[in-house]
Amino acid sequence: MHRVSRFTWPLAALACFPVVAIHKAALADQIPSPTREFRAAWVATVANIDWPSKPGLPVEQQKQEIIVILDKCKELNLNAVVLQVRPQADALYASDLEPWSFFLTGKQGQAPEPLYDPLELWVKESHSRGIELHTWLNPYRANHPSNEGPLADSSIVKARPEMVVKLGDQGYYWMDPALKAVQDHSIAVAMDILRRYDIDGIHFDDYFYPYREYHNGQDFPDDKSWAAYVGAGGTMSRNDWRRAAVNTFIERLYREMKAEKPWVKLGISPFGIWRPGYPRGTTSGIDQYDVLYADVRLWFNEGWLDYMTPQLYWPTSQILQSYPLVLNWWVGENTRKRALWPGLTISGADREGAAVEAINQIMITRGMVPEGPGNVFFSMRHLVQNRGNLATMLAEGVYAKQALAPAMPWLDDSLPFPPQVLVKSGANGLEVSWQPDGDKPVALWVLYTERDKSWDYQILPGSTLSVVQPLEGKPITRVAVSAVDRVGNEGPKKVQAITRGDRR
Repeated sequence: MHRVSRFTWPLAALACFPVVAIHKAALADQIPSPTREFRAAWVATVANIDWPSKPGLPVEQQKQEIIVILDKCKELNLNAVVLQVRPQADALYASDLEPWSFFLTGKQGQAPEPLYDPLELWVKESHSRGIELHTWLNPYRANHPSNEGPLADSSIVKARPEMVVKLGDQGYYWMDPALKAVQDHSIAVAMDILRRYDIDGIHFDDYFYPYREYHNGQDFPDDKSWAAYVGAGGTMSRNDWRRAAVNTFIERLYREMKAEKPWVKLGISPFGIWRPGYPRGTTSGIDQYDVLYADVRLWFNEGWLDYMTPQLYWPTSQILQSYPLVLNWWVGENTRKRALWPGLTISGADREGAAVEAINQIMITRGMVPEGPGNVFFSMRHLVQNRGNLATMLAEGVYAKQALAPAMPWLDDSLPFPPQVLVKSGANGLEVSWQPDGDKPVALWVLYTERDKSWDYQILPGSTLSVVQPLEGKPITRVAVSAVDRVGNEGPKKVQAITRGDRR
């Protein structure tokens, strides 16, 4: 049962309300609600894949690239961005826990000059467009080979060498996930971001324990921590011990996030196939359960996350990893009814047929996850560049209309109260303004307009409190406004009839 987030009127008081108020409520129930779909893209900062385009760009150019990306998101009716802010135990934001990223300034530990906080700007500019900002962190990677130049003294590789191991000869360093000190540090980083920034989500991809090719095909070098565990009387197998460490990390972070800001979502984007042979008839070049030690099925089944974004980077016709076949397995594992929004690769969108394949996969997702579909694209630069004409196809086709992200009732099922609405005729058209009512924060507004008995809608940022509707064309007969909270709950619609005088 959904609850309106305001006090309940006593029965005697309700009897005093005029019949017209009940009639308006009935009319509001007849207005079609907006499409619900999560539409997002990853913005990767490691190796400067998406942003900034090069390390050490002038600050004004960094800022301009942010605007270009977010304007493109708005143009395509995307409603979320997943921004990588911690690619390798560093920070693309102001942090007292880890050094400024090489990928931002060209030198690890060096602040932007003139000083600004990129994440603060990303949040502000995203929300001003009605777009959610999810921060993407790598929980254990300590150094990536594309990090050129010396490590900062504050890098965990130098400052806490007992927490880090070197992998192979390519330049990778990795924190040991089994160490409590590592778990404490990475959770502290995530919670620091959550507390200081008005973000909408925290997001991890598939990098838990590393892929073995990073260590020349060898097993993860954790002999020291394993020996300490066995010496202390530990009885789990080595693989179970590793998985347990990652499980503990995920469960603990989810619990701490919800205690601090319950509306901030936790999303996981694992390798697309849980284990080879799941579902039956599929295979995989990696067993993430026994290589990355990520038991993502457990996390999904236990509800230790708010959305699952498996990287389903295979075409529909690829028999052994067919997109709908693998997606159907994930649908079957969604026992807690969390959000399921698969990741799609668009890196080859300019290949013949690839853009059409991406559109088809969106349609498959809508059919297989009808209650709250969504997809996340890897990655944003291909949309900015309109590779394979995909961006145009999205804007003119499947994403032509705006959409609200699906609601998350397990986080909060109370509804925001309808706003106070004022309509008057202005020099440039019909002026519709509103003010929030009740104390629940509003993330978005939905403005509905009726012309010739047909309703349309606009989704507007929470900071927007007025809109001028042009009067040309068929006359507007009614408007309605509703509030949407931080987890996607849309409140009751406040309907306002338009008098003849209002239409002047």
